[in-house]
Amino acid sequence: MTNGSGIRIAPSVLSADLSRLAEQVQQVLAGGADWVHVDVMDGRFVPNLTFGANMIAALRGLTDKPIDVHLMVVEPERYLESFAAAGASVFTFHPEATVHVQRLLAAVRRQGMLAGLALNPGSPLQLADEVVADLDLLLIMTVNPGFGGQTYLPASNDKIRRARELLAAHGSRAFLEVDGGITSHTIATAHAAGADTFVAGNAIFTSGDPAREVRDLRRRCLVTV
Repeated sequence: MTNGSGIRIAPSVLSADLSRLAEQVQQVLAGGADWVHVDVMDGRFVPNLTFGANMIAALRGLTDKPIDVHLMVVEPERYLESFAAAGASVFTFHPEATVHVQRLLAAVRRQGMLAGLALNPGSPLQLADEVVADLDLLLIMTVNPGFGGQTYLPASNDKIRRARELLAAHGSRAFLEVDGGITSHTIATAHAAGADTFVAGNAIFTSGDPAREVRDLRRRCLVTV
């Protein structure tokens, strides 16, 4: 699930033109996108309503690349089996949305998916501390979730650094993902802080050339290496 650079670009279809979904997915893949990101919102955990298993299945029919699913929903365990069956590769949820975090992480892995935990800007990093050994991915939200096109929160950089230190202290090989306000102007600092996986939607799909934007985002990271 990686490439030679160790950097993963995961375009979020939240910002895609759904009437041209297949075309736009092919464009970002042509640009070297590593994963395809799906934001699942239920109108309860966040004030928006988006995709479900049907979108995951549609994307699985378009690519064999990993489908990275971020659930901003109450009781994410209710989606586990249907998302696995639809072809999800990564299943990431918020610790505040369920009662038994470790149990769900283990259940995600039993379904053959990577298990991820997402932390909002106001969620302390300590929420991940007790379950680091169960994580395949730690997602640091760099905006408050619910809508695309928001501005990156600069305070996120310190949290990303501390998240990288947490993973290193536990010897974890989990991916460190960031999501929210990722553009050609913000990705380099997030990468320098320790992130290796980048979700970008608005910056990619509202550009005139999504493939070029994916390539540019990767290049912005590489110049900091």
